[in-house]
Amino acid sequence: MQAERILNFLKAIKANNTREWFNGHKEEYKAIRTDFEKGVTQAIARIAEFDPTIKHLTAKDAMYRFYRDTRFSLDKSPYKTHLGAYIAAHGKKAFHGGYYIHLEPGHCLVSCGNYWLPTNILTSCRNEIMANIGQWRDIVENRRFVELFGRPGEGSWDDAKGFGIERLKTAPSGFPRDYEFIQYIRMKDYCCWHSVPDSFFERDGWLDDMANILKVGKPMMDFINSVIDDYE
Repeated sequence: MQAERILNFLKAIKANNTREWFNGHKEEYKAIRTDFEKGVTQAIARIAEFDPTIKHLTAKDAMYRFYRDTRFSLDKSPYKTHLGAYIAAHGKKAFHGGYYIHLEPGHCLVSCGNYWLPTNILTSCRNEIMANIGQWRDIVENRRFVELFGRPGEGSWDDAKGFGIERLKTAPSGFPRDYEFIQYIRMKDYCCWHSVPDSFFERDGWLDDMANILKVGKPMMDFINSVIDDYE
């Protein structure tokens, strides 16, 4: 993937986020979009080697629109300043978790997991964690997982790594506040991410490096997906 060219375009659109500028550089956008699509196709093929549930996907199934929905936002900038693809077996809008790659100047990352879960599914996930806390801790407290993603509450989406985007300040209703591992019950999503250098997607071997990160996060995602799949 020509990541440097993609990131240079994204820097330019951040500085000139208008329809007039974009229309004057539409051919460049089409070129970097095509290149990103090729990279996503390669990523799908590589991930399918250890997770065959996503092998039916195409890049277009995974890629997000570049145009922003500004209807309910105070920011009326018409275009995003990143490119992203969510490689999820049940589709981008399903609760079943998947893998995400994100190209943004100074904030490239790879991620996997589940987010935006409704309360009823979250409650079931929390109950499953409590019922199988030993298995859960083996997955999310092993040395490699913590090295790559950290622990709940240690990082935000803008940090180099993180596990859980949002969390409650206290225990959710119906759960004991004094539970020994309450940090996992307070989580509102089960997503983990790891930031990579801007040069990551450009270099030889990036597909293997991406796979090595995602394979560490996959058991956590599989645990949560096993609960979610009862609802889908």
